[in-house]
Amino acid sequence: MAIVPYLFSLYESVPDTAVWDTFLFTYESKQWENVQLLVWIFTGKAIPLLLLLFWFFTCRHWWYHAILVPIIMYAIQIFSLFNEDQAKYDEYQFLYMLPVMAIIIPSIYLIRAKAFNKINNADKTMEELEEEFMIKPKTIWGKVKQYF
Repeated sequence: MAIVPYLFSLYESVPDTAVWDTFLFTYESKQWENVQLLVWIFTGKAIPLLLLLFWFFTCRHWWYHAILVPIIMYAIQIFSLFNEDQAKYDEYQFLYMLPVMAIIIPSIYLIRAKAFNKINNADKTMEELEEEFMIKPKTIWGKVKQYF
């Protein structure tokens, strides 16, 4: 978290040319015509994605699956950024998001309805219900398996 401000200025270390040649690779920016612009756009997408992933894997609330929608949105934007064959950037992003949203949004609504049904039928507080719905794996691998 402490290096996020540095990561936002990472694009300044990239040359302001169409071809970036290093000892590891050579990248030619065809559509953007400027590698620095490409890296600036990439950091504007990758850093929020990184922070959302961190939030997703550390969130203890019952609604944490809602964070998947912006995670997948940023992942699609990064993929389309490097897919230079596309004519227009971010044009069909909503169409790619529809299947994800069609699964996640109703699931969250059903969990919420189940929680409020239990509140109306019992004398539990919202905090007690969140604790009841929380899945607590014991290992790191268990935590990763919980999300997939």
